[in-house]
Formats: sequence, structure tokens, C-alpha cells
Amino acid sequence: MKIKIINKSKHELPRYASLASAGMDLRANINAPVVLRFLERTIVPTGLYMELPQGYEAQIRPRSGLAAKNGISVLNSPGTIDADYRGEIKVILVNLSAEDFTINDGERIGQMVIARHEQAEWIEVQDLMETERGEGGFGSTGTK
Repeated sequence: MKIKIINKSKHELPRYASLASAGMDLRANINAPVVLRFLERTIVPTGLYMELPQGYEAQIRPRSGLAAKNGISVLNSPGTIDADYRGEIKVILVNLSAEDFTINDGERIGQMVIARHEQAEWIEVQDLMETERGEGGFGSTGTK
């Protein structure tokens, strides 16, 4: 799939790290380091703008290494970039650790997955088909 992209950052375009990678790393495009304190959140610019085809979205997800080692996550995970959005791609990061975390220019701050999606058309009815689970909610299917 080909996607139009404008790169106003100081960094290379996102790319897949391996042949089977689903996501591409996004890099911070900032003029000075940003310190993210315990439970603080910030919006980090990437300097990237893109034109997704209709029927696709870009999902912004945490990087597993940042999450496991530093407690840094994408707050609205996964963040969604719609096909009609033309603004700069930005990542909402949150620090869930007790230690300060410094975001430096060029730091890999999240990953972006391009995904196909459908739009639903509602059909309003009075009854829904019965299932074995029924109205069982959170934890209702057991622990095994």
C-alpha cells in the first residue's frame, strides 16, 4: 500500500524494523528535551503529515520497550488517526512510573499500525439473538 506523507521533521520516515513488523516507530520531533514526571502527560509532535486512503486508519500504540523499562505509554491507546485528518501526527504520552522520564529529540516514542476498518450501519430492532453467554459481562466466562 502506498501512502502520501510529508516529512517536516529532522528525522527519517517511519519504517518497519523487520519483514513481519506490524508497526513503524514514530520519533519525537522537538527542539528541547521534555521531562515527563510521575502521572504527567504530554503531546509529542512527530513532524509527519499523511493522507490515508478512505477505509483505513493509523493506530498509535505504545512501544513495548518504553512501557516495560520506563512505564511510558500512549494515553489513549490505541490512538486513532482518521483518513480525513491532515494535521501533524502527535503522540499523547503518559508516565506511569515513579521516576521522571526525559524525552529527547529523535526518541522513538510510539509505533504506528495502518489498519483497515469498516463503518457500521445501525439497524434498530426490539430483540437480539440469544447466546449461551447472554448478558454475562466482565469475568463472566470464567478464569480458565
